[in-house]
Amino acid sequence: MGKSRLEAFSDGVIAIIITIMVLELKVPHGTSWETLGPLLPIFLSYVLSFIYVGIYWNNHHHLLHAASKVDGRVMWANLHLLFWLSLIPFVTGWMGENHYASLPVTMYGVVLLMCAIAYMVLACALSALHGKQSPLAEAMGRQGKEVYSIVLYLLAIVASAWYPWLGVGLYALVAVLWFIPDRRIARRLEH
Repeated sequence: MGKSRLEAFSDGVIAIIITIMVLELKVPHGTSWETLGPLLPIFLSYVLSFIYVGIYWNNHHHLLHAASKVDGRVMWANLHLLFWLSLIPFVTGWMGENHYASLPVTMYGVVLLMCAIAYMVLACALSALHGKQSPLAEAMGRQGKEVYSIVLYLLAIVASAWYPWLGVGLYALVAVLWFIPDRRIARRLEH
């Protein structure tokens, strides 16, 4: 099957996810700087989540750019990723509204961990479809950043039980690791 419908559907879902997140930002009642104070945790949660969704959109684009076709397994793997991404607005709001309490921060990390695993499943499904000798499979062969990310997510989830801000800091660290799009695919396709 061609990949255009999968790309269009994914782009639409990701756009809706971002829209839902921004709609959760409530307008303050008042015109002073003090009225913005209580909204700061919610806004910071939104910024972190917006960056995460942007990172997934960007890397998803690169991943599908390297693919020439999709099959049922890839479509289900993509839906699996979109499912976990669609939970980001919920955990973002929960974490921000509760000023980074332990359980919401922990659950935020669980959702991010599941997004990472789902992305790896999608990459593996695409690699398997295109064959071990394909540029896509060769580019995805070494998954160092993916493994580091999962380890950091697990550490952050555990740390969040006692030190929620440490967990948030580790989530931000993973975002920094992925802020520059995955260049493995672009480099491989150049050759």
